[in-house]
Formats: sequence, C-alpha cells, structure tokens
Amino acid sequence: MTVPGRRSSTFIRLLRSGFTDPSAAARLLDSGVLAAVRTDPVLLDALGATADPDLALRGLVRIAEAQSPAQLPVLLDTLVSAKPLRDRLLGVLGASEALGDHLARHPQDWRALVTYEAADLHPGLAEFEHGLAEARDPVALRVAYRRCLLSIAARDVCGTIDLAQTAAELADLATATLRAALRIASAAAPEDAAACRLAVIAMGKCGGNELNYVSDVDVIFVGDTAGTAGTAGGAGTANGAGAANAANGADEGKAIQAATRLASHLMRICSETTIEGTIWPVDANLRPEGRNGPLVRTLASHLAYYQRWAKTWEFQALLKARAVAGDAELGAQYIDAITPLVWQAAERENFVADVQKMRRRVVDNIPAAQVERELKLGPGGLRDVEFAVQLLQLVHGRSDATLHSGATLDALQALAAGGYVGRADAAQLHDAYRFLRAMEHRIQLYRLRRTHLVPEDENDLRRLGRSLGLRTEPVSELTRAWRRHTSVVRRLHEKLFYRPLLDAVAQLTPGETRLSPRAAGQRLEALGYADPASALRHLEALTSGVSRKAAIQRTLLPVLLGWFADSADPDAGLLNFRKVSDALGKTPWYLRLLRDEGAAAENLARVLSAGRLAPDLLMRAPEAVALLGDPEGLLPRTHEALEQEVLAAVGRAGDPEAAVAAARGVRRRELFRTAAADIIGSYGTEDSPAVEDPGALVDRVGSAVSDLTAATVAGALRAAVHSHWGDTLPTRFAIIGVGRFGGHELGYGSDADVLFVHEPREGVEEQEAARAAQTVIAEMRRLLQLPTTDPPLLIDADLRPEGRSGPLVRTLASYAAYYRRWSLTWESQALLRAEPVAGDADLGRRFIDLIDPLRYPMEGLGEDAVREIRRLKARMESERMPRGADPTLHTKLGRGGLSDVEWTVQLIQMRHAWAEPGLRTTRTREALAAAQAAGLIPTEEAQILDEAWVLATRVRNAVMLVRGRAGDTFPAGARELAAVGRYLGYAEGTVGEMLDDYRRTTRRARAVVDELFYGA
Repeated sequence: MTVPGRRSSTFIRLLRSGFTDPSAAARLLDSGVLAAVRTDPVLLDALGATADPDLALRGLVRIAEAQSPAQLPVLLDTLVSAKPLRDRLLGVLGASEALGDHLARHPQDWRALVTYEAADLHPGLAEFEHGLAEARDPVALRVAYRRCLLSIAARDVCGTIDLAQTAAELADLATATLRAALRIASAAAPEDAAACRLAVIAMGKCGGNELNYVSDVDVIFVGDTAGTAGTAGGAGTANGAGAANAANGADEGKAIQAATRLASHLMRICSETTIEGTIWPVDANLRPEGRNGPLVRTLASHLAYYQRWAKTWEFQALLKARAVAGDAELGAQYIDAITPLVWQAAERENFVADVQKMRRRVVDNIPAAQVERELKLGPGGLRDVEFAVQLLQLVHGRSDATLHSGATLDALQALAAGGYVGRADAAQLHDAYRFLRAMEHRIQLYRLRRTHLVPEDENDLRRLGRSLGLRTEPVSELTRAWRRHTSVVRRLHEKLFYRPLLDAVAQLTPGETRLSPRAAGQRLEALGYADPASALRHLEALTSGVSRKAAIQRTLLPVLLGWFADSADPDAGLLNFRKVSDALGKTPWYLRLLRDEGAAAENLARVLSAGRLAPDLLMRAPEAVALLGDPEGLLPRTHEALEQEVLAAVGRAGDPEAAVAAARGVRRRELFRTAAADIIGSYGTEDSPAVEDPGALVDRVGSAVSDLTAATVAGALRAAVHSHWGDTLPTRFAIIGVGRFGGHELGYGSDADVLFVHEPREGVEEQEAARAAQTVIAEMRRLLQLPTTDPPLLIDADLRPEGRSGPLVRTLASYAAYYRRWSLTWESQALLRAEPVAGDADLGRRFIDLIDPLRYPMEGLGEDAVREIRRLKARMESERMPRGADPTLHTKLGRGGLSDVEWTVQLIQMRHAWAEPGLRTTRTREALAAAQAAGLIPTEEAQILDEAWVLATRVRNAVMLVRGRAGDTFPAGARELAAVGRYLGYAEGTVGEMLDDYRRTTRRARAVVDELFYGA
C-alpha cells in the first residue's frame, strides 16, 4: 500500500510502534479530537509501548470525544506533559477493553489515576472504603468500584506494583465492596439490621488476600441475635432453663431470618447485572452443606457441623477464611473457633487421599477440548500449586504456626524457610506461579470476564504476550514461557511433597534446612504410611552414600513415594522396593531401567504396592523386573510359545526334578508378567489410564493363566515320561482340562481340574498300559508339588467318573462304556468345559468326539434332567456354603455369584447347543454372548449376568493378588479390603461403596438366575 507524503511517514512509524492496522490508526489520529497531538512523538511512543496500541488508540479517541470543550485540552495536555499519568491511562486502554468502555461512559474517571500517581503510594482498604463511601445504590456502587479498579489496573499494567500487591489490593477492594454492599442492604432494611448481628467471612482467594480481577468472591455468613456476644455454645442455669432456652431459640430464629435477608440482598447487590454491568458473583456454596444448607448459621451451628459432618476439603477451604465485613467481634470469634479445627484436619483418616482425590475430580470435570488451555484447573496449572502448598500447610501447620498464611506465595516462602520444601524447588514454583497468575490477570482484565482459558485468537495472544513484556515475538515467546512454567509445575507439584522426606535422611549442602524427624514422620503418616519410623529407615538405607545407585534412587524416590501413597499399602511398596533394590542394586541394567524408563519405574511402584502375590513372585526372580521396561513385556504370550519354551527347558535338564524346576521357573515368571499387566491395567498409570473394560482384563488373565498351566502340565508330563520310558510311553496318554481350566478361566490361585485318558499302544497289554498311566500321573503330581520357592500347581481329578471312588485314569473305551451305561446328568454338565490341554492330541480329539453327544444332547434335556440339575444346584447352595460366610459377598457360591451364572449358562447350553453351534464353547462369557445373540436370553439380562460374573471373577483375582492366597470372599482386614477396592477402581475410603455395588450387581444377577434357571 502506498501512502503519500506525511501520511507515509506516519504509517511507517505506527507500524514500527506495534500497530497491527496502521491505516486505521492514522485515520483516528487525523480525527478532530486528537488533531492537536497527532504528530507528538511522545504520544506515539507511549501508544506503541502498550499491550495493544490499536485498542489503546481507539479507547483514547472515545474518551476524548466524550470530553466537553473545556475538558478536552486538560486531557490532551496531560497526555503530552504528564508521563506517569499518560503511561497509566494508555496502559489500561491497551490492556482492557472493558475499562475503556467504562471511561467512555464516565469520561472524567481518568482523573482517578492522578490520586496515586506517585509510584510509592498504594491504596489500601481505607482508601477503597473512602472511594466507595458515596455509593447509595447498586449502580453507583458499580461505578465507584470500576473507578477504584482503574487505579489498581493502571499501576499493575505499568509495573508499578507487583503481582502480590495487585492481588492484595484487589482483595482489599473486594472487602470494601462487601462492606459497602452490606451498608446498602442494611439501609434498605433497617429493621433487619437492628434485629441481628451478621459477619461476612471471606474464603478462597479473597480470604487469602490474593484475588483475581474477576473471580467469584467466596463467602460464609455467620449470624447471631443483636446485642449478644457470639459464643461457640452455651450452658443454661438450673432454674428456668427451659423457658429461657425457648425464648432464646425464638429470638435466635428471628435474628437468623433477618441476617439471611441481609445476606441475600448483599449477594444480589454484588452479583446482579445493571446498566453498569456486574461487579462479581458472591458465592456462598462453601458454607456447611453447600447449596442445601442454610445461607446463615450461628457460630454454634457452624462448629457443630464442622465437628461432626465436615469433609476434608471443607477444612482445606477454611485455611483461607478471613473476617472481612459486618460484625467484627462475631467474625473474630468465628475465626478463633474454626482455626484449631483447620490445623487438626491432617489427622483425619485418608486426609492426603481425600485432597488428592479432590484434585483429580477437578481435572476430570474439565471438558476435554479445554484441558490444554486451562490456566487454573488443568495439569500444571495454578490449582496444582495451590493444592500442593495447602496440603503441606495442613500437614505441618499443626506444629508450626509460621505456615498459617492464606496467601499461596507467602505460604510457599514459609515452607521453604522451614525446610518443608527445597529452596530451589520453591523458587521455581514461585516463578511459575507468578507467571501463570500474571497471565490469568491479563486475560481477565481484557473484558473483565471470569475466565481461565488461554485464548486461541492470534491477536488476543499477541496482546497477552505484549502485556507481559514479551515484545519481539510475543505469541511464540508467550507460548514457550507458558508451556515451560506449566511443565515445571507438573514436575514439581508432586515432588514438592516427597522430596524433603529424602532430605530428612540425607546429607544436605551447607545452608539447607531439613525436615525434622517429627515433621518427616508427620508427612509420611499423612500419606498413609502406618509405620513412618520404618519408612524413614528404608529411605535412609536406599539413599545413603555416594554410589551411583544411591544417586539414582535419590532422584527417583520422591516420585515413587507418591505412587506408593496412591496404593492401599504404602509401607509394603517401599519395603518391597528396598528388597528389589538390594537384590539388583549392583546390576547395571537395573539402574539404567530406573533412570531411563519412566514407565518402568511407575509400573514397578504399582506392582510392589498392590498386594503380596506379584512382589512375592518378583522376589524369587528379581530379574523379571526387566519386563516392566519393555513395551512388549506385559503382553500375554501365546500357548504355542509358552509350551515350546517349557518343553525346550525340560529337554535340557539332566533329571526330572531339574526339568520341572525349569518349567516351574517359567511359570513363575509368566505369572508375574500376567499379574503385573493385570495390576497396571486395573490401576492405570500417568500415561495410560486404567482399562475401561473389566471383562477384557478378566479374559486376558483367564486365558494367560490357563495357557501357562497347560504348558506347565505338558512340561511335567514330558519330564515324567522321559524319566521312566525315554521318548515313548507304552500307552497313548492325554490330559483333558475341565472346569475353569478347560474354560480358559483360571485365576491366580486356581487348581488344575483334569481328566486323564489313555489308550494302550499296539502290542502292549492293557494292565501294563494302565500301570504306565498310573505311574506317569503319580510322577507328574510329585514333581509339580515338590517343595520349592515357586508356587505349587495342584492337579485335581475329582470330576472324573465316579469321583474320588473311581479309577484315576481310564482308557477311552472305558470312558465310553461308563458314559453309555452309568453317566449322570451332573457329569454331562461337567463335560461342558472339557478341552484337551496336554498329551496325545489325536487321543484328546477322539475323547471330545466321544463326549459331545453327552454335553450337547440331541433335542436338548428332558424335563427330568432339568429338575435334577435344579435340585443339585439348590442342594449345593444349602450345603456347601462355608459356615459363617456372608452369602451376599461369597463370589463362588453366594447370591448372583459365579456358580449362579455358570449353572444358568450351562443349563442353556445343554438345552439348546444341539441346535445353536455358537453355544458349543467351553468359555462362559462366549456361551452367554451366543445365547443372547440367538435370542435365548434378553440382551439386558445377558448383560446383567455378564457384569456379575466378571465382577465376581475380578474379586477372586484381587483377593489372590492382595493376600497371596486364594479366597472366595472379600478380606476382613481394612488394609486388604482397601487394596481390593483399589484394584477394582475404587478410591481410598470407599470400600463401603464397593461392597454396596457388589451386592447390588449380584442381587440383580440372582433375579435373572431365578427367572432363567429356576423358572421362577
């Protein structure tokens, strides 16, 4: 574009000054109101120094146009001659469109900037109260409020005051505004004002003297009768106490009603929108019972609630409580009464878990599209700093009054001074918090709207960056700085809590302050460690010395301690980590794994603190920890790969004992792989959330353990045969898995239910073949139960024909004869989950061909057979339930448990599989899905049964993982029960909810069973 003559030079100068639309700016400067100063270089330089020169110029023209002929020269002369005032006025106009609108409506309010022109003169509460004193109605109050706000914003954007001073002045202005609003409300209802005492308690950032430009002002109201001293409680006299109490109660009720009307009016005055806009919403939802509770309570009522019903987050909120308006004596009594309760909050059960759960809930409620732009609530945002600081304050403020500050930065400084936070960490967090708060202030100042979202528009980002002093490449510089500071916060906010625990037992550099043993113990106890003294000894053992191992663990342990604390048994996690490190600490690859593989470290922490089974397996072979650092390490291996490895290991062994030891070693490692994957999939990690489909976890565990058991059995069979007969057994021999083994549904503690079948080879006498089969079975059982450090594998053949009274092994012909003449309905039902797992494949297939007509009878079951199955099921329910067991919580035999679902599905299979090929499967969930697809079970009822079966199976797996031994009921111990809950996805302190959910799920399943199985 070509601009002739003088306009050409003006255009270039405007472009260099930062105007994005120099042509429009030149036209505005040429307009009548600014004609006298349009060429003044001082004015152009001042405009160019603002966050948004275009916005500043437009605002200036609007103000100038609103001046009277007599007033305009005064404004223009000020712009040219009074630098501090010029910079403040233009600075505000370039940063805040909303304040520019205010000045256009009230063109003489720019003179308010003259009052505090001196750089060292800062308004306080008294000055703000004076500025609002003339307001007699909500509209006048809004105008006066904006006028005062103008003075704060002007000095803020010019750098005359820092972030802390800005936030403190905003809080003082809010305090003055609340007092003015209460004055207006009282003047409107003098009878209510005379009938009560009302104290306004500021909470949140207002209470902490660190308010934003636009924020809800959180308050709590305390009321009392007029002319009485507020007390936390009272005692009546013996004579006439009843009448006096009744009269007092009536007076108190009237006073609270009057106070409630005043409080409601105060909130409307501040919150409602008028022609002058709004001030800010007054939010009283932090009061006892939140929105459902009374707006105003007496002090005694407040205390009764906090002492009996309050949740942890409510004490965290009270940390910033400050009396700001209304009856000063009543407000002071409230603060004096609640302060001891605040500093006792860390002694509450699950305190740290509650605070961390509250933080996670905040993040989870952010819309996914906004998470990355959330300056306050998102990961690495302001709330992360505030939560971490408040958590530390509440833990250590019990014994250190220097931490009793409502302001985040003041509290952070006190934490560093006391050694509760490392000085370097505190300094980084301080800088990050100041930068993020400054961003928040500038974002809100633009339109005076309550928002914490970083804008997406390029012009908005440019103005934001320039307002923070980033002038070269404001958008890219702002983005880099913002990401850098959020990264610092994300990295430090967890470390902030855990790092000093290591410093408490480590050698520090001169000048550093460490946590005292008492403070370290308090912090560990707050985290959920039952034995803080032992935990400190473990930390000292892990981090002492100058070795590379100690250095790496000093770096890693602050994060590990957080992951341990997220489990139900932090003590066990730390102890197990010490054991693994003692076993592998000098192994180079282990140190590299800890140092370089973030996922491996977190996976290890989850596994070590989730229960006994996985750590026990790992302690017997610590080198298996390498699986946790391999991206493919936790994927289940195929049956073929497992069997090939086991048979190869057996073939290399010199004797049967060594052969089966090798096979059991593979089983131990693979059980650890499966358990680790299960735990990590259930807990989730920072980079990988918990698996959303519990059924997928159950199927993966069942298949993996069943395949592993089959490979181990095949290895034991090979070892037994080789030790007596070399390569060939005198009889063909097959092992048939039944029950959960044949159904690919084994759990960690399941026995291997099997049938044995053999067939003499040509030329071998039947007696010799039978002896060989008996011998090989006995040898297999002996080898698999040899006492070693590996978990035993029990082979159970009690489901064979005639049960324990029948022969252990039969020929195929003997099975055929038995089933033809003597087979009972329950035996046909047991064969529904029969599948060859080891031995002669051809013999196994022929066995399946033999039993298919039995388990899938042509035309289905007759009514007599159905009645027999129902009778057996009812008998089992009454006779096999362990004495004293809760039938609503027994996973196998209880109401709506595994047995209920499996018998229902199996009855459907025996009645309809002859006509529905999809039902011919050994897997319960597959058969249930096939029954639903075939229209034999309504979709909703199939889902109910599936959910109950998956849940019961997961509970059994969880019990084994947690206790290290099998069980069919929930553990009785609180810690073990909590660990089961964590595995199932329940947060700390919600085991009651877990048990209720289990009962509800299985109760619904039992109703379906009653309909489908019993025909009720």
